[in-house]
Amino acid sequence: MTDPGSDRPSGRRWPLWLGLGLALTLLACVLPVGLAAKYVDRLPDAAGAAARSTPPPARSPRPGDPTPVAQAWLRERIAELLQQQAAALLRGDERGFVAVADPASPAAGALKRQFRALRALRVTAWQPRVDTVPIRVAGGVEWRVRVSYQHCFVVASCRTGPVVMESRWRDAAGRLRMVAVESSLSAREGPRPWAVSDLVVAVGRRALVATTPAHRKLLPGLLAEAEAAAVVADRYAVGEARPDRYRVFYAGAAEWRRWYGGGRPSWTAGYAVAVGGGHYEVVLNGGRLHSTVLGDLLRHELTHAASLPDQGYRDGGNWWLVEGMAELAGAGGRPVRQYDGLPELRRLLQSDAWNGRLETAEAAAAADDWDVTARYAIGYLAVRHLVDRFGERQLLAFFAAVVHDGATPEAAARQVFGEEWPTLQDDCVAYLRAAAG
Repeated sequence: MTDPGSDRPSGRRWPLWLGLGLALTLLACVLPVGLAAKYVDRLPDAAGAAARSTPPPARSPRPGDPTPVAQAWLRERIAELLQQQAAALLRGDERGFVAVADPASPAAGALKRQFRALRALRVTAWQPRVDTVPIRVAGGVEWRVRVSYQHCFVVASCRTGPVVMESRWRDAAGRLRMVAVESSLSAREGPRPWAVSDLVVAVGRRALVATTPAHRKLLPGLLAEAEAAAVVADRYAVGEARPDRYRVFYAGAAEWRRWYGGGRPSWTAGYAVAVGGGHYEVVLNGGRLHSTVLGDLLRHELTHAASLPDQGYRDGGNWWLVEGMAELAGAGGRPVRQYDGLPELRRLLQSDAWNGRLETAEAAAAADDWDVTARYAIGYLAVRHLVDRFGERQLLAFFAAVVHDGATPEAAARQVFGEEWPTLQDDCVAYLRAAAG
């Protein structure tokens, strides 16, 4: 796609790649109240039984003990230190947060940076859990352990989302200290911006925006645009729930290559990634971002955050619908004739590179810029036709049935529109061909 920099003041929206991270689902097994009461009534001492079922604390290992003894003890000690660290973070105590690290180790500097970034993001929850038994590394003098953190920003009552990290610990003379921390195990999940970068942050009523200190001067404008985009994105929320805050991170060149694993297609201007707890985080590519299209880009990506399932979504056959609705929001109500992708769509239709089926419209990662633009236009115009014919409320119902509930377009069209999908699809394609001219 053509870079819409200063030589393209008209401001074409770039197609926006949707990176979907992995959302962690926690399952709880609940005993019905009546059955629980019946069960407790049969116990002569329910409290005593509960106490007896709690495993005793792991004992301190002695010379000659098998490895599992040391692992159990270390796991408990690490958990205790991380709980102390979490309390320090929430009360704003940097020294206490960093105290778990060996002062001479890389972990100390990493934790200082994380503390300042998390506090700038107004962290409201930080709940660590040691997920694995410690494993010996570095010739047996260090231990590696995986930790997950349920966390939240700005809103105290929000649903927490997870992030997974690996840390290394050293036990020297009975003093256990962290010596290294890695921001994520998954290239698609991380590293998160706050885990590896210094951040400056601005928080509004509906949006949170963050970037590195080098781009500090952009924060007021970014926040104003994000707040305006949030008003539009809220209209496309599926169901009653809306994001408590839209989270937006503006990346410079180095951060774009690093945050959330990097590796996006070269035509990407922004993406939304699911991070768990019903939250999405939006990343903007500062290297491909022109001020004239910032609003379009934010409306597009925040609509993904508002409309997609909590755990993310990936189905190439419905790509046109997911991206089409985000493009509809991004267009900001402009007439179809002002949509910037029409010339590229005309070129695609003339090339016979698309077979005319909406389920095959998805843009390839290695596609040329013009081809990507044309395929986003397919999604936009198909969705625009459905809105013009049935209204926004019906479109949202169709979107919810297909994207959230897993219905086929055929079943959803009959249920929501009272029409057969093959006929509707033909109508959508005829509409976009006419719009392309």
